[in-house]
Amino acid sequence: MGKKIEYSNGELTIIWQPELCKHAGICVKTLPQVYNPKERPWIKIENATTEELIAQINQCPSGALSYRLNKKE
Repeated sequence: MGKKIEYSNGELTIIWQPELCKHAGICVKTLPQVYNPKERPWIKIENATTEELIAQINQCPSGALSYRLNKKE
């Protein structure tokens, strides 16, 4: 199983699997305020709503980006 990096805003956790990424650029083009490969961390999850993030992640052609909704306590 490959490396997984997680980014969370409390409500949602983005899971990025770099080995799966095909660099299609859909994430960067759709939400440039969130995804910037020139910065570290390259995902700034706080710069979009949960709904915007889910819609974008669902467009990832390689499956390198996925998400899970976090349970509210």
